[in-house]
Parts: sequence; C-alpha cells; structure tokens
Amino acid sequence: MTSSTPSESLSHPATAGAPVRLDGSFGEGGGQILRTSLALSALTGKPLRLEKIRAGREKPGLKRQHLTAVKAAAAVCGARVEGAELGSMALAFDPGAIRGGSFRFDVGSAGSAILVAQTVLPVLLRAPEPSEVEITGGTHVSWAPCWEFFAESYLPLVRAMGARVEAQIESIGFHPAGGGRIRLRVEPVRAEDVRPFALAERGALRRARVSAVVSGIPLDIAESEADILQEKFPELSLERDVREVDSPGPGNAVWMTLEYERVTAVFSEVGSFDLSRKVVAHRVMNAARKYLKTGAPVGPHLADQLVVPIVALGGEGVFVKGKDTLHETTNWEVVRAFLPDARIERTETPGDPKIGLAVHGHAVRAG
Repeated sequence: MTSSTPSESLSHPATAGAPVRLDGSFGEGGGQILRTSLALSALTGKPLRLEKIRAGREKPGLKRQHLTAVKAAAAVCGARVEGAELGSMALAFDPGAIRGGSFRFDVGSAGSAILVAQTVLPVLLRAPEPSEVEITGGTHVSWAPCWEFFAESYLPLVRAMGARVEAQIESIGFHPAGGGRIRLRVEPVRAEDVRPFALAERGALRRARVSAVVSGIPLDIAESEADILQEKFPELSLERDVREVDSPGPGNAVWMTLEYERVTAVFSEVGSFDLSRKVVAHRVMNAARKYLKTGAPVGPHLADQLVVPIVALGGEGVFVKGKDTLHETTNWEVVRAFLPDARIERTETPGDPKIGLAVHGHAVRAG
C-alpha cells in the first residue's frame, strides 16, 4: 500500500519557492518534528516555517536541547533563523549552502547530545568537505537514545547506506548535570559510495550482554539491575558489564545489547531517584521482550530514525519492522511535506507482526 500525501493538519501546500509550513503540535507533537524538519530543510534547500512547537507539552516551545538543534542545523547550512530562543513556539529557518568543517555545540544542560547529532549528521553527509563535530550535553538521559544505541545500532546501518562516519564518546552525561561529550568525524558521501539500504532479517544472534553503570551512587544499584536482566533472560546467556563511570553528576543507566549478524538492537533505561532499580530493569526487559517477540530486525525506536538518512543518501531503502508508532507516522508526514514525490510503501501479512517498509525519494540537493 502506498501512503497518501501529507494531511492538512500537518502542513499547508507550498507553491514553488514558498516555505514549507508545519504545525508542530501534529501527531507526536514533540521535538522530533523540529529535528526532522530542520534536517530536511537543509537537505532540500526549502525554507521552513514551524508553528505551535511542542504546544501540547507541559513546558511548550523550544527547550535547550531543541534550541541547540536549531543552532546546529543553522551552522551546517548557513541558515537565517528567526525565533531561535528558549520558549519560542514559532521558528523561521531559511537554509543556505550545506558546508562542512569544525563545529562545537553545547546543549548547556542534560538535554540530549545524541538527538542533536542525529539532526546534523544527515546534512553533513551531503557537505562538500569533511566535518568534525563536538557536542556536549546528556548522553544517557530519559526520552532520548543512549550513546550505545546511537553508536552500535543506528550508525552501523547508516554506514551500510554508504556513509563514512566515525564516532566516539569522551564522557558520559546524566540528568541533571549533563556534561557528556561526543565527537563525530563525517566524510562527504560520494555517488559511488551510496548503496540501496536493505534489512529484511536479523540473522543469527552473535552476542548478548547487559551493561549497567553508575556515577556518584552505590554500585550495588547497577549490580541489582544486571542481576534482574540475567535472571529474566537465561536463554540468552547475557554477558555482564557493571561499572562505575566518571561524570559531572550522579546517575545510573542500564542497557541490553543483542548483536545479530545484520543488526544490533539496544534497549536502555535511565535511573532516577523516583524509580526503583527493579522498575528500571523491568523497563529494559519489557522493551527487549517486545522486540524478540516480533521477529523484525528493526525495532520501534530505530524505524522512525532510518527514513531521513535513507533520503539524504539517495532515497532507496527497504526494511522490516514491527507495528507502527506515533513517532514513525509523524516523521513520515514531515518527510512528505518536504518531498511530495517521496513514496513510503507498506507490506503487511494478516497475523504477522512484521511490516515491510520501502522508502523512495530522490529530491535532496547535493552539498
């Protein structure tokens, strides 16, 4: 089934050269609409007008993490911006030419450094020269991918599309202190490097492990979290990595990694003072069990993050995932708003939890 064009509730049809106008309260209604639209504006050269940014959230408008994403996107394409301030619920973004170089972005809080990286990475893949990027902020925080998901699950698949990206973490940042630091080295993508993306099966399980870390709090919290997960998944023979880490503030994170032949799945949770260690471990357990049950190689958090790099690197990708999420369907609508000719086709079989997704779209500009 081929999906339809964008709904009126998300965007307004734009005439040639006119800005793409988006309603930031549509669908998932959060920061993802902002990040995806910034990347696609830079990639297509189409101006963006975004209104009602995070309108339904407890604290609507741009927070520090979102503001950093705006400034980062502007830096890598020389954009003119209006509305880039804390609490702003409207943004005008007029992109210039994509450019590489050396960039430093500081969230200034525990806002996610990973989400800022995912905003600018697809754009820098189309730059005319290499880029080196340093981002400071949160690396293991709630409501965002942890570093291990970014480095071990997301980036290998982007590389499989033809990207040449190196990434490293220098320090971990927890909420509320932040202070984590990551670095990226991004090479321009050459036409001969681009490969159609295909991921239909996981392949055999090669390695399974549980990791739990703490900073400034008792190590036995991490030990307990790892114990629970090892007990809940005896069939996986989980390797164990429990340790203390240096960080500007106290914190705890636990994640489970399933390394298959063709994909690596990472499920994580961040501890806090109002969550017991049991609850933290069980959230990881539940996410892992849902993934194992579907049999699909692409999990729900990864599915909505693959479309933009597919489009940025040539516009052809096929993968198998589980059921739709609101984040996914919202992201697809943003893509269609910028790329009206893009097609996202679904293949479903009654009784099978797996869904095949094909993405076609070739409207991005070269760097």
